[in-house]
Amino acid sequence: MRLSVDDLNLSLALSALDDRAQGALDERASAGGQRRERLRFTRFSFDRTPTARCSAEVELEYQPGDSVIGRAEGVAAPLGDVRLAAEATLRAIEHFSRGTLKFDLLGVKQMRAFDANVVIVSVLCQSPDGAEQERRLLGCHLADEDPLRGAVIATLQATNRMLGNSIATR
Repeated sequence: MRLSVDDLNLSLALSALDDRAQGALDERASAGGQRRERLRFTRFSFDRTPTARCSAEVELEYQPGDSVIGRAEGVAAPLGDVRLAAEATLRAIEHFSRGTLKFDLLGVKQMRAFDANVVIVSVLCQSPDGAEQERRLLGCHLADEDPLRGAVIATLQATNRMLGNSIATR
């Protein structure tokens, strides 16, 4: 699949939406008794040890009090850190889906585009029973402030449609 410049601009613009606006929509939906349509990114932590090991932890919330945590550990490295953040996000989503979704992280890329730092994540989605065809997913996020947090959001962007289908059938 190829993205044209216009598609990339649209994708970057969509991923730059303010998280607070989504939080306000989620709160209104919860107050009205409606089901939330997506997971909410609530917490991210990243720790490095003196022995060059690191761990990432991502918490996602479906409804207040109904949260899942994903963890990933590995060797500390500039490019490996964003990869661990994406891996932890995928583990949280898999945990939330109770095994109905299985993801493999194909790659994470930090790059400069349109005078901004961008994180792009490529994910392979597989059905656990192998009945459906594998789907390659792509997500991106403007990550000027924090590339690790940007990797988490880019991963959520990539998996959004598959996760939405899982939530709808929950």
